[in-house]
Amino acid sequence: MASPTIFFDLDGTLIDSRGDIANSVNLTRADYGLPPLPLEAITKMVGNGARKLMERAMPDFADRLDELVANNKRQYAEHLVERTYLYPGVAQALAELKAMGCRLAVTSNKTSELIPRILERLGVLAYFDVTVGGGDVPVLKPDPGLLHLAAERMGVAISPTDWVVGDNYTDLEVGRRAGLRVCRCVYGFGNPREETWEVAVDDLREFPAYLRQL
Repeated sequence: MASPTIFFDLDGTLIDSRGDIANSVNLTRADYGLPPLPLEAITKMVGNGARKLMERAMPDFADRLDELVANNKRQYAEHLVERTYLYPGVAQALAELKAMGCRLAVTSNKTSELIPRILERLGVLAYFDVTVGGGDVPVLKPDPGLLHLAAERMGVAISPTDWVVGDNYTDLEVGRRAGLRVCRCVYGFGNPREETWEVAVDDLREFPAYLRQL
């Protein structure tokens, strides 16, 4: 069987970015005279892009949402990889998947231009054939547009034997809607809601081992 294409989420799947995301939100809140929110509270707001994040973090400023998002994106870009790190086993798993001949893509709701910067700083950008994110398509995950764009840029057709790997319901749902197999990363900070998956892993190194058994 041909090696599959694998579409990875970023936050909560490859990287633990909660510290930098929370820091950027609280820096924006401070600019508007608001006190910081706890890490746990901000983590629950993550998963649907920057606009939804700021909508949830500063609901009383909803009429200034464009301004908030611009502020938050600036704050985040200025403190991009200060408190962000790869989850254990991620680099090893990516290396093994590439050695197996898999094509790898990152499809994230994070602002697209930040994704390669983060991956490069963490030393894993070279494993990916393409990265796509917020701003590259008009509708974010769970809409499957990001997956289709990534496949188009790689010059491949999406197949039912391909995989989506992620921690949040947006990832699991996008896999279901695109007709792909789904791997849930239990170690991440996302909420699966009522979605289902083919396999769940506590460490990403379990995933290539699982593929070898198929």
